[in-house]
Amino acid sequence: MNAFPYGRAALSIFVLALFSGLWLIVQRPPRNTATLTMWTFARPHYEAYTAAAKSFEAAHPGVTVNVQLVSGEAEPTRLQAAFWANLDVPDVVEVEISAAGSFFRGPLQHIGFSDLTDRIHRTGLWDRMVQARFAPYTTRGRIFGLPHDVHPVMLAYNRELLDKLGVDVNKIETWDDFIRVGRQVTIPGQRYMIEMSDTVQDQIEVCLFQHGGGYFDRDGHCTLDNEQAVETMKFYVPLVAGKQPIGNSLGGGQILTKAVEEGYLVCLVAPDWRTKSIEQVIPRMAGKMALMPFPALKPGGPRTSTWGGTMLGITRHSSKQDLAWEWAMHLYTDKSQLGQRFRDTNILPALRDAWDQPAFQEPRPYWSNQKLGAVYAKLAPQVPYQYTSPYIRATKPKLGEALVDCVAYYKSHGEVGFDPYVRKRLRQSADEVRQMVARNPY
Repeated sequence: MNAFPYGRAALSIFVLALFSGLWLIVQRPPRNTATLTMWTFARPHYEAYTAAAKSFEAAHPGVTVNVQLVSGEAEPTRLQAAFWANLDVPDVVEVEISAAGSFFRGPLQHIGFSDLTDRIHRTGLWDRMVQARFAPYTTRGRIFGLPHDVHPVMLAYNRELLDKLGVDVNKIETWDDFIRVGRQVTIPGQRYMIEMSDTVQDQIEVCLFQHGGGYFDRDGHCTLDNEQAVETMKFYVPLVAGKQPIGNSLGGGQILTKAVEEGYLVCLVAPDWRTKSIEQVIPRMAGKMALMPFPALKPGGPRTSTWGGTMLGITRHSSKQDLAWEWAMHLYTDKSQLGQRFRDTNILPALRDAWDQPAFQEPRPYWSNQKLGAVYAKLAPQVPYQYTSPYIRATKPKLGEALVDCVAYYKSHGEVGFDPYVRKRLRQSADEVRQMVARNPY
């Protein structure tokens, strides 16, 4: 007869649970005793802020700052759980632009981030920063985050190859110019003028913003089927699926490296942050690459768009609101830090009066000695507005799904019936988003 009445399996589970509990009691994680805790999802930010904490602590005797690196995939879920449970809530958080809107659900007083609108205007940051970059972190007229960046878009191109082909990029002003040159340069299956995906929304999103469109308007209404979205889809699809396509995409990593080195892809869509990635993953192209402004939709039009972004928010949970704001200002408005950070990351800060620092005027050998900061800063004031919603993360893939279907239609039917098909397919995606919104009044 067994001494334990429920059998050996149950006994094993009991013993395991007992020892696990004892281990957790003995091995408790160290208590966070820092004055301020900050989460960020980007390792370059983490490294820069860890260094910045030393000077901040020196200027604030007795204050300590604990900067934590949290996985970008896990951070939104972990932060939402912390808000709901009111446990382990950091004082300051950086959130990726596509996730920021998910925190803006419900009445304003229930949002987990502090309303920074009055501080931003009172301290003059509204006038010192690129105002378009506040839009993704604004809901119902109130601003809940500071913009870390601007992320204007240019085209990174194989200068050596285009020089050999006799292409003068200075004569490329509009998309009509670019497409005309692209058809001369492209050899289907061997060389494509530009990296453009026919399956995911990354590059078409950049074009959507340039066309004055987006996923939502400033009031949170879905705009995936408005006229700007329709025109963007009709513009984009022939470039990747027409009889003379100039765009193709092979993904990232080593295959992208090979595609650029061997001239398969001539141009890459390059927001400022991506130039650092290009330098790191395609080092053998140093001195052979250069940057040109994004083609305009029409002569004299904006020569850029935007891709990506980060906001800094102060949580309502923090009992040190003023100190958290001082820390945010230390990170985002200390010009000496911003200059060195640009050297390290190639990311243009949202603070316009930082752009006169020497770091932004330095020639970069990788980019054929172009002054990287200066060329991006020139375009930054033209960056389009983009608006958000609590449903932004679920909405972005809807654009990619519509793109896949529109590409398939165009390959089979060409221009015949394409306009009504695009309108119908985008309306389907937009209606799916509206149904999600309608199920939740917040």
